[in-house]
Parts: sequence; C-alpha cells; structure tokens
Amino acid sequence: MLKIVESSNTRGVRALLVAERSRDSATEQQVAAIVAGVRRGGDRALLKYAKQFDRLEGAIEVSPEEMRAAAATVPRAVRLAIRTAARNIRLVARRQVPRGWRARVAPGVTVQQRVIPLDRVGCYVPGGRYPLPSSLLMTAIPARAAGVREVIVVCPRPDPVVMAAAIEAGTSRLFRLGGAHAIAALAYGTRTVPRVDKIVGPGNRYVAAAKALVAADCGTDFYAGPSEIVIVSSKGPASWIAADLIAQAEHDPDARAVLITPSRALAANVAREVEARTPAEGPARQSLRAHGGIIVTKTAAEAMDLANQAAPEHLVVDDEKQAAQVRCAGSLFVGPWSAQVGGDYAFGSNHVLPTSGAARARGGLSAADFVRQITVQRVTRQGLARIGGTVRTLATAEGLNAHADSIAIRVT
Repeated sequence: MLKIVESSNTRGVRALLVAERSRDSATEQQVAAIVAGVRRGGDRALLKYAKQFDRLEGAIEVSPEEMRAAAATVPRAVRLAIRTAARNIRLVARRQVPRGWRARVAPGVTVQQRVIPLDRVGCYVPGGRYPLPSSLLMTAIPARAAGVREVIVVCPRPDPVVMAAAIEAGTSRLFRLGGAHAIAALAYGTRTVPRVDKIVGPGNRYVAAAKALVAADCGTDFYAGPSEIVIVSSKGPASWIAADLIAQAEHDPDARAVLITPSRALAANVAREVEARTPAEGPARQSLRAHGGIIVTKTAAEAMDLANQAAPEHLVVDDEKQAAQVRCAGSLFVGPWSAQVGGDYAFGSNHVLPTSGAARARGGLSAADFVRQITVQRVTRQGLARIGGTVRTLATAEGLNAHADSIAIRVT
C-alpha cells in the first residue's frame, strides 16, 4: 500500500512531501455568500444556516445548566483524562506567555513592552466523525492562560465529552454552530453571538475559507490544511513507526504520512507492517494509499534535509543528534517513546499546528497568540535633544520633511 520511492526521484519525493494547496473557487464563492449573509442578516441568517448545515434543533447556545448536566454523564475515567490533559496544557501555556520589559536605549529614552491579553477570542471545535474535546482544550486553555477574559466556543454538535472539556477549560459560552456561518458570527458579531478579537482552531475547507475571508476584519491563527506526519528514522522499530503512520492517517483521507529513511530494510519492514495493520476500510487506508509513502535516501543527512524542506506539521526523529538539525517543523517528537499521538492529547504541547509547509514561518498555537504586545516610548527633553538629530537626518533622507520638522519644532 505504501509507495517506496528513491530520493533521486524528484517528482515522487515532491508528491509525498509537498502539499499542493489549490484554490477551490466553488467553495470560496459559497463561503463568501454565507459570510455576507450573516454579516448583513445577523441572527436571522445565522439561524437559517445553522438549521440547514448543522441540523440545529433547539437553542443555539448551550446553557451552563445543560453543560453541567451533560458533563456529569461522561464516564469518570474520561473526565479524569480531560482534567489531566488540561493540567498539562495549562502548565505549558503559562510558560508561553510573553513577558513585559523596559529598556533604556539612550539617556532620556526608554522603551517598554506591555503584554495585554485579548479581550475576547473564539475557539472553533470541529464536529465531524468524532467528538474532539482535545481541540477545545488546546484552544481555550492557552487563551485563559494568557489572561483572556471571554472565551467563546463554537461547535456544530457538542456532545457531553466536549461539554465536559468546555467546563474544565473555563470557557465563557458555548454555541451549537459550525462551518462558515459560525466563523462569520464570531468575526462580525450578532445579537446572540458576541464579536471576538481573534478566531482559532482547526476546521474543514469551509471553515478555512471563511477564516481567510474574515482575516482582514478579525484576527485568525493560520491556515489549517490536512494533517501531516513525517518520521525520519534509521532504527525503527518498524511496528512502532507503522502504528504512528496509521494513527496520523486516521484523521482524514487527505492526511499525509511519510517515513524518510536511509535504511532499505527498515523501509521494507515498515511497508509490510502498515499493510498488515491498516484497517481494510476507512480514512486511514484511503489516506495512506493516496498520500502515504516511504522515501529512501542515500544518507541520514539527506533524510534530515528533506524533512526540513517539507516543514511538516509533526516531525518525529530518532535521537537528539537529529533533533539538533531540525529547522522547520510545527512540533518535534524525539525518540521512540515520544509517540506523536501523545502530543494530540496530553503531553502539554499544542496540537493546533501549521500545515502545508507553513512551519517554515511559525510554530503551533500558543498562549503568545492571545496577547497584544504594545511598545511604550518615554522620552525626556534631554533624550529628544540627544536622538533628535538622528531622526531628522533619516527623515530628510527619505524625503519626509514634515517628519523632520516634527522633531525640529521641539528641539530648536
């Protein structure tokens, strides 16, 4: 089932490692109409789309009483697992909050950085084949750790386990909404759904298109395409690698799962294990057949170079030596015991990660995404006298004479 290609096969390597992000004009047009409808029509349009796409019955908002009653039905073991995962995510998120500082850049010239939480954020939790309480924890908890006062969650079909996660994460309000209309409601606000400063969380192509459309008016995290895993290994065990590839492929028929190795023996063993372990039907088999594969390289160094070029969402390596060579990855897992699925749930790291090569520019969602960093300048008369000449010279060099005059009027 898994394709095995040589690293010299440039086209084959590119097909496995480069996610071609093609524009879907039909989806974009449909999303644009939905977003415009909610922006103009408010709750009336929102309710229409919720009934049409989410099969909404009853109230849009889940009341606190309903949330608590539903959460109480969740098995105790699941509630304890949610609590443990939340504790770990919270611990990491608190370390991620940027710190304020103040620097004296010259006598009489001081620059300060203030770190201020966003006022209100929206967390999108998908409601597809399976409930995803982990996505709620990964988005709401970092926001709370950053000090955000209001955390609004939308989910088209929040089941009891999602409600239990919402309580544990400290969410403010939960709405039975999904798709492009949920994104539009968060971005522009309606009488029922408050407008937010930023929208975060993964979703389907309609959600991704809606986030891209509203990004000029509302902050968003990043484009979330199909999930990806790249494993760079010379050692195995083959059965463990196969299990990791299958687990990632289970997310979505479009997910990518790739092993890069200089060992032909390991490549053959992993291919056999994947064939034997993959369910006969379902998204994992579809994904591995369409987007899974093994790249055999000439050297271990070449394997790492290909991984960095791919800038994958999840990157797994054998040891610390390889880890030190990683430049581009959404999240890195070192050693055979650092199973990537642990990062999806309970290691404490965030599973909302850049895909499709976006890890070349940034890492995953963190508490730092939920704050404003404001610079504050304080300059005395003597300070401006010292630095004013530099400002005037640069302003004049750029042909901005009014800029220069703004300094001159103060110091002459």
